[in-house]
Amino acid sequence: MTAGAETFPVVEIFASRQGEGANTGREAVFVRLGGCNLACPWCDTDFTDARICTTEEILAEVRRVSPVRSVLVTGGEPLIHPQIGALLSAWKGEGYWIGMESNGVLRPDAETRASLDYLTVSPKAHEANRYRLETMTREAEEVRIVVDGAVESFCREMRERITARHYFLSPCERGGAFNWDETVCALGTLNLDLPPGATPWLLSVQTHKLAGFR
Repeated sequence: MTAGAETFPVVEIFASRQGEGANTGREAVFVRLGGCNLACPWCDTDFTDARICTTEEILAEVRRVSPVRSVLVTGGEPLIHPQIGALLSAWKGEGYWIGMESNGVLRPDAETRASLDYLTVSPKAHEANRYRLETMTREAEEVRIVVDGAVESFCREMRERITARHYFLSPCERGGAFNWDETVCALGTLNLDLPPGATPWLLSVQTHKLAGFR
């Protein structure tokens, strides 16, 4: 295969600002890839309607969309695509800051991880058994867990299994309603258990929805 000719299912490419986690407010070009290895009942993303693009076509579209030299790859699940490392390496060669959002079921290979400046993993409590396999991600910059029920035990387990700089809880949205009370109570419970000096669990809100941008 010719360099740059790897193909990926692309749902959309657009410029916006990160709305969640430690990078909230950061300008970036978002590249949403199709396909996922999970089926979350509350997922608000349509990642099934995708067009097939080569690496070079993706790079060219990102350049057209915005001059900002930051790109955030999301999905779906980016790590199900075996050639993802080649795409990231191409961006890295052009001097981009590269972030990725993953569910953490799969661990990025060495090429992929070396290209990433920021990896966010969002483990899903309803798939807890898949996060007890050795193939899961064990290190990231950020862990972000959606509170879709009694997740405290799962959060403690993920904190032991994933080393990260930041740990967040996010409220779950169903039909436009967020479970704020459940999320805040879970934060309090988890932080009471932490030893002195440990990085606290923080609240991550989808501020892009509150601010009215994508």
